[in-house]
Amino acid sequence: MASKVYFINNCEKESVIKLYNALGKTLKGNVAVKVHSGETGNQNFLKPDFWQEIIETVGGTVVETNTAYEGTRNTTEKHLETLKNHGWSELFKTEILDSEGDMILPVECGKRIKKNYVGKGTQKYDSLLVLSHFKGHPMGGYGGALKQLSIGMASSFGKAYIHGAGEPEKIWTADHDSFLESMADAAKSVVDYFKGEIIYINVMKNMSVDCDCCAVAEDPCMGDIGMLISLDPVAIDRACLDLVYHSDDKGKDHLIERIESRNGVHTVNSAVKLGIGSDEYELVRI
Repeated sequence: MASKVYFINNCEKESVIKLYNALGKTLKGNVAVKVHSGETGNQNFLKPDFWQEIIETVGGTVVETNTAYEGTRNTTEKHLETLKNHGWSELFKTEILDSEGDMILPVECGKRIKKNYVGKGTQKYDSLLVLSHFKGHPMGGYGGALKQLSIGMASSFGKAYIHGAGEPEKIWTADHDSFLESMADAAKSVVDYFKGEIIYINVMKNMSVDCDCCAVAEDPCMGDIGMLISLDPVAIDRACLDLVYHSDDKGKDHLIERIESRNGVHTVNSAVKLGIGSDEYELVRI
């Protein structure tokens, strides 16, 4: 059955709440709001004020996890300082989920990994709002909802574990497709943990070939396309990829080259096989 993906063809912050209202689902209990806090020096990440209305509407806590590489987000102390410098902690309650260690989630029927290490703080939350900036990525090809569920929710150790396809010491040297399959595995564990209490929003704005994790990132290579919301992380990522491919923006070739050179669609296809969601969708325009 095709999943519904709601789409609005602008990237104005006032329209985020329109998407949320169109979806018609209210998140329960204590809500974690997964964002990308942005590496220091990155010019493309979506700033706190862009998300302010939706975060206040759900009454959520902005959550992040530490990185597994050098930078300004690889320790809790530095990450909290980055959250402050980027304005997150001025507007919202924030938490680094792995500040007190890891929590292991089982991966049912995982192809590459059978367990996933997320931040221990995840257990405090009843539901999850995944706010994703759709763009390219140096390793994954693209970044969207599935990456936020996997690498985004993983603890610092968990990130190395996923990248290494279960062998964290191979964080940068593991077989590439095995890494992509591990991302899908990890995403499944988070979806299973929250038992359907997750909403996904992807924003197709400032689309560089590089991730918000890059301190030195290329400027956007194509114009803004719009924003999407869904209960299905596979469908929303597939819809974003299709919107890029069907765009008449000449800059799309650079982004598509990044996606295809890293076999980015393999993550989507792996997620479909795991039953995380469907790559068949109905795009509902708002």
